[in-house]
Amino acid sequence: MAEIVGILNGFIWSKALIGLCLIAGLYFSFSMRFLQVRHFKHMIKLLVDGGDSDAGVSSFQALAISVSGRVGTGNIAGVATAIGLGGPGAIFWMWMIAFLGAGSAYVESVLAQIYKEEQEGEYRGGPAYYIEKGLNMKWYSLTFAIATVFAVGLFLPGVQSNSIASGLENAFGLNPMYTGIGLTALLGLIVFGGVKRIGKVAEIVVPFMAIAYIIVAVIIIGMNITKLPEVISLIFKSAFSLEPAFAGILGMAISWGVKRGIYSNEAGQGTGPQAAAAAEVDHPAKQGLVQAFSVYIDTLFVCSATAFMILISGTYNVENGAGGYIVNNINAKIGPAYTQMAVESNLPGFGNYFVAISLLFFAFTTIMAYYYIAETNVAYIMKNKNGKLLINVLRIMILAATFYGTIKTAELAWGLGDLGVGVMAWLNIIAIILLRKPAFIALKDYEEQKKLGVTNFEFNPSKLGIKGAEFWDRKNKKKKQIVD
Repeated sequence: MAEIVGILNGFIWSKALIGLCLIAGLYFSFSMRFLQVRHFKHMIKLLVDGGDSDAGVSSFQALAISVSGRVGTGNIAGVATAIGLGGPGAIFWMWMIAFLGAGSAYVESVLAQIYKEEQEGEYRGGPAYYIEKGLNMKWYSLTFAIATVFAVGLFLPGVQSNSIASGLENAFGLNPMYTGIGLTALLGLIVFGGVKRIGKVAEIVVPFMAIAYIIVAVIIIGMNITKLPEVISLIFKSAFSLEPAFAGILGMAISWGVKRGIYSNEAGQGTGPQAAAAAEVDHPAKQGLVQAFSVYIDTLFVCSATAFMILISGTYNVENGAGGYIVNNINAKIGPAYTQMAVESNLPGFGNYFVAISLLFFAFTTIMAYYYIAETNVAYIMKNKNGKLLINVLRIMILAATFYGTIKTAELAWGLGDLGVGVMAWLNIIAIILLRKPAFIALKDYEEQKKLGVTNFEFNPSKLGIKGAEFWDRKNKKKKQIVD
């Protein structure tokens, strides 16, 4: 099984996908004049603006759902994997794909808002919806929806639950089977509660866990502040083959940096737009900017915190693709153990437990987000039909995948996860490149209104020449009838 998954990943995660992700992010960033820099302060303001409604969650709740999907195992085990297989230089390429990926995150999230629908009293949207409405390609949208249900409903939950089980076993000696039973029971209580419950849980848990983790990282970096310049220099030198020890693995640094960067920040992957569509906003560009900021939270803050702790503490190995090790500092498998050892070596008696608990929160909320994304795509597939039975099947499937992930090998768990991420990325990035114009038009319209000092923004797709945005057309029609 692991061998077959490895062969498929070698095909899907070829240099073509790595290049496509980088080029798409670069193109969007230049086309929108690096909105991730120009609108940085405004993004923070938008985080707390607006509220929820009966049909939609608030911008912050949508961000929390999205960030809960991004801030997970990738930030602890994923960063360790990138270093272990690509060397310290992989961290630079994680930063690069995050910075450029903010442009991709904006585009996909704005498209999700433009082409969203209201189904059974809740907002639904995402790649499947904008591919059908914007590109008029039903076969393509169904392909994405089906691929996504399998990716986030069956393949990806196991990565998160496997890391939780590994972390708890390392710290507390807890049998992975007991971890699986506990996780499955708790997840069941939440996923049967719907998107509103997921939004409420994510809104509370995500900020708490991210802030606590970064505080511990800052303490450890502060304890070793004299080593920080050397570590930063090592990251940059290794990223461009200027560090002799890692000169032979430049390709691996780029490959694993981009691969784990996309897994972690999900920009362009097509998962973030599902949560973005659920937000109650008066202009699509608002949620696009909020979602672009989520990439900063994930990679530039949380992933960097993990990388600095590991590299400062020296608790890592770097494998040589030809066999053996380039760096062999510790006796541990690639994964959360690197981070646990880093924190433990600086804060004895605390590190193992803290990282294990952080992993529990990070990864559990990610599985919650995966369920929401899978449910959104089931709702799309079963549109205008009674999809309750299929949604209940999905709930059972994701609970089973979560339990199974705790008892299967890490290699197989990550392999299946990469497979799901890769397929979604291929389908979504091609789609948002083809459908880029409405996202650019929305940004220009928003910036013009903002320049005029507008406080109550409006979005009129018909006036802007955007077709297929029926939700906004109906909303504007109702507003006009009330005024008249």
